[in-house]
Amino acid sequence: MEQKKLIAVLEAVLFTMGDSVEVRKLMEITETAKEEVEGALEVLARKYQAEESGISLIRLENAVQLCTKAEYYEYLIKIAKAPRNYVLSDTVLETLSIIAYKQPVTRLEIEKIRGVSCDHAVNKLVEFNLVRELGRLDAPGRPLLFGTTEEFLRCFGVKSLEELPELNTDQMADFQAEAEKEVQLKMEI
Repeated sequence: MEQKKLIAVLEAVLFTMGDSVEVRKLMEITETAKEEVEGALEVLARKYQAEESGISLIRLENAVQLCTKAEYYEYLIKIAKAPRNYVLSDTVLETLSIIAYKQPVTRLEIEKIRGVSCDHAVNKLVEFNLVRELGRLDAPGRPLLFGTTEEFLRCFGVKSLEELPELNTDQMADFQAEAEKEVQLKMEI
């Protein structure tokens, strides 16, 4: 397929899908080699980087998506319904960080780290589409495994899990001490 047509096909597919599409899937539907698809995506990305464009091409791990540039958000909310803002409590954020850094992880493993039940927090994260079920652990009871979603990457402005900041051992010790203190307070009540 000639490059101009490939670029147009990729643009049409990404526009129509609205969500991210894996590069592998783009290769399949266009019956084109990875290098050619990547080259066409690079041309599209440069096109959208131009100031006069309100669209950008973003990469999310092994996928790409067309998105509106953030600087035009104020105009979008004037015409579209205001997006629902989710409020993440400290408990939900702690649970999300455990899942992000330890995934795939079971509820039991999360509870072992936090020292308290995490059912409500995990359910909220699934509801907000920040976390999803990845499958089941091959162990007695076959517990569910949880991991983050592409929505998590979008919300926190990272392209892949490798971009998450590294936790040093001092921070981990502080988190563990905080969790233990929280458990002690709950036991005293």
